[in-house]
Amino acid sequence: MNQTLKMVTFSLMAAGILSCKSPENKEGAQGGTDSAAVAGTDSASALSPANFETTIDGKKTGLYTLKNNNGMRVAITSYGGRIVGLWVPDKSGKPTDVVIGLSSAEGYQKATEAYLGATIGRYGNRIAHARFKLDGQEYTLASNNGPNSLHGGKKGFQYVVWDAVQPNDTTLELSYTSPDMEEGFPGELKVKVTYSVTSDNAIKMDYSAQTSKNTVVNLTNHAYFNLNGEGSGDILKHTAQIYADKYTPVDSTLIPTGKLEPVAGTPFDFTKPEAIGARIGADNVQLKYGRGYDHNYVLNGTKGAYGLTHAATFTGDQSGVVMDIYTQEPGLQFYSGNFNEGKNTLKSGAKDIHRGAFCAETQHFPDSPNQPAFPSVVLKPGATYHTVSYYKFSVKP
Repeated sequence: MNQTLKMVTFSLMAAGILSCKSPENKEGAQGGTDSAAVAGTDSASALSPANFETTIDGKKTGLYTLKNNNGMRVAITSYGGRIVGLWVPDKSGKPTDVVIGLSSAEGYQKATEAYLGATIGRYGNRIAHARFKLDGQEYTLASNNGPNSLHGGKKGFQYVVWDAVQPNDTTLELSYTSPDMEEGFPGELKVKVTYSVTSDNAIKMDYSAQTSKNTVVNLTNHAYFNLNGEGSGDILKHTAQIYADKYTPVDSTLIPTGKLEPVAGTPFDFTKPEAIGARIGADNVQLKYGRGYDHNYVLNGTKGAYGLTHAATFTGDQSGVVMDIYTQEPGLQFYSGNFNEGKNTLKSGAKDIHRGAFCAETQHFPDSPNQPAFPSVVLKPGATYHTVSYYKFSVKP
């Protein structure tokens, strides 16, 4: 997209939006204990670190705050490795919370939408019929999405407590060891995810993993974005540009058919900026299967920042906030919040309404363990799974 973008620098601290202290104890430290008002576009709700300090499965949880000197701030909890909120300036310099989230660890435990902001694993997205073969052996997983396995099973990484270390104001390191055969996946998997805020207002997501046995791995983050701010309404007037000429069509259970189909001439064509809602109601069987967009895009390798592929550009129609995604991954799952039903109260006090936020998950393709033509997701002992994605924020001039 040939637009000149400019950054608007502002201070959340000066605006009185968030004043959580960084943890001083680096090993498993909890976030600061200050309560502070945290606003989305029109929010006066409080996000209190104390509400995230509890014990789950015998491990303590906490809330951590990352920040840079250009006004970007991110709140992450070690419960599920979840991005709770992400504040960036809008076109007028106003701090805007562009990630919807909840106000407590207990809220996430009880949420009807399990994946809000979570680090996803062992396998992001769906595996058909909750099983796959590897080295001639069939592995059976939990069926938690119709007949299929979704996002790691019934207790994927969104429900575990990660070990957290915050070495500085800009970085949080999360670690988790998944036991052999947890949720049916072979091998003990040691996972590390480093979230960091860069000086140019990006959140960097750096994933790595090692295994004790041959296994399959596909890690991602399931943040829900509303670039106009949490609680500001639906995202149907946001514009999206996805740098992909093809996508993977699905069957009625949202499993890829194995084909790579052109987006040209279909409602899935976002090769030029289009409103998310412009064609979402089209008479198209793929849209009916997903109740909207819930499909993997095959990225075309467009060169972008950080030496990575430019995956997508999204723009908030009211705020002017622009989010560019850069990744090493071959695919991007674009999900338009079709199954959100307004049953969860967000930290702003608003509800997570139908299509009130969208997801853009960098990934390998869904059901890759059962689709040999797709890029491989097999990880072997002695090798390291490693992938990096950036979500960079700016504003339209």
